[in-house]
Amino acid sequence: MATPISANKAELLAIANAVATEKMIDKAIVVEALEEAIQRAARARYGAENDIRAKLDTQTGDLRLWRVVEVVEEVEDYFKQVDLKQAAKLEKGAKLGDFIVDPLPPVDLGRIDAQSAKQVIFQKVRDAERERQYEEFKDRAGEIITGVVKSVEFGHVVVDLGRGEGVIRRDQQIPREVLRTNDRVRAIIMKVQRENRGPQILLSRAHPDFMKKLFAQEVPEIYDGIIEIKAAARDPGSRAKIGVLSYDSSIDPVGACVGMKGSRVQAVVQEMQGEKIDIIPWSEDTATFVVNALQPATVSRVVLDEEESRIEVVVPDDQLSLAIGRRGQNVRLASQLTGHGIDIMTEAESSEKRQKEFVERSEMFQEELDVDETLAQLLVAEGFSELEEVAYVAREEIAVIEGFDEELAEELQSRALEALEAREESARKERREMGVEDALAELPHMTEAMLVALGKAEIKTLDDLADLATDELIQRGRTNEGRRNDRRNDRRNRVEDKPGVLAAFNLSEEQGNEIIMAARAHWFEDEEAPAEAEESKEEEAAHADNSQ
Repeated sequence: MATPISANKAELLAIANAVATEKMIDKAIVVEALEEAIQRAARARYGAENDIRAKLDTQTGDLRLWRVVEVVEEVEDYFKQVDLKQAAKLEKGAKLGDFIVDPLPPVDLGRIDAQSAKQVIFQKVRDAERERQYEEFKDRAGEIITGVVKSVEFGHVVVDLGRGEGVIRRDQQIPREVLRTNDRVRAIIMKVQRENRGPQILLSRAHPDFMKKLFAQEVPEIYDGIIEIKAAARDPGSRAKIGVLSYDSSIDPVGACVGMKGSRVQAVVQEMQGEKIDIIPWSEDTATFVVNALQPATVSRVVLDEEESRIEVVVPDDQLSLAIGRRGQNVRLASQLTGHGIDIMTEAESSEKRQKEFVERSEMFQEELDVDETLAQLLVAEGFSELEEVAYVAREEIAVIEGFDEELAEELQSRALEALEAREESARKERREMGVEDALAELPHMTEAMLVALGKAEIKTLDDLADLATDELIQRGRTNEGRRNDRRNDRRNRVEDKPGVLAAFNLSEEQGNEIIMAARAHWFEDEEAPAEAEESKEEEAAHADNSQ
């Protein structure tokens, strides 16, 4: 039986209960910390080599201390082993291989021991408290929470959440909003991270989801799922747009979000420091949604380019500045809301652009297909813009053009194929003169025109290409119209807008990845070759040994 340590039983239990209650953690964790602290103190007294255990009875307050020893035939470690003779004194019937208890006499904690014990308890309690905070908040991402500003450090706001602390970083605050110590503040929980110094609860007042959650609190139809916010975009502290959809035809989603005399939307606006909010009916039709998103500007025409994920929007001359907005704000928010790049132009600019494209394509067909101007213009008017379209489209689509027949369609396709072959041969000759390796031509999706573009960018070997990232190869820069729409471009944005080497060829990300990985394949072959050679040598040596 283990011997009780001299201690105030009531005091030990009172300490455990008080700490557990104050820190809101399991009492068992505090008891475990007390036991570990006593164990450390006892090891310091009797020797760290001993396997000393302590146990606090949570009912009676008895604290017992003992060491565990193994019964062996011949003692090698006197701290952890005993022979059969000594074991018989400690426990009747002890056999070889048993682990038995050796009671230790009471120990009084000195000042240093007490300080060490205190540190152990504090650390255990602190770890338990951090784990409790993490478990409490880890599944609450996306939830709005209210707290009190505890401090403002280097522009970051530390918020007391009651059972934890959150941080609103400077870039997640509403610009020009001043938060002071003891202010009550609402924010959305963006992320909860487990870190050594404790869980990091990252909050935001600038994220679009914060606005969406505020609307859910103010508009019962959103909370009940009758109305859904399908998209949201914000310029924090200035302006925001949301696209809403009603699943009940009898309920107007915009009116429900605005509320009686604007009461609902005003409650959200006040929480977001006066941020103006445009509430827009959402539509599955991208063109319709873009027109709605650009309100209050009037749109004349929308041209959607699915491949580029861009939309060309034509507006009357007097609507241009309204459509773009102050510092490009309106078109930028509309672009974020719809998920498409938006190029704004006036009707005059659009007409000029279309006329220029018409002339350029007509001249290209005249030259490449050796046809007259009228025939070339007819092809362009029917929507043909590239030689590949003429060469590979179903012949019937050309023959049905007014004034065309099967024979003319066949001749045009034949000429288009010859022109494409001539282009390919000319490009092949040009890239070889540049010194671009033939090995690049064997890569997937690669054409001679692409190889010429690579050569102009001084990418002439497999290693040159393999060193590129996919974005550096295929990323598309923004058009001039897109740049004009956003007048707040800084140096960082201009770097991001730099197009990839093959951006003009409209390769997908998957195709770009295939090209890069194929270019890197020889690296892995080079690594495998020495290993295979070494294996071959080992096999030859083994064969020679067997022969002997």
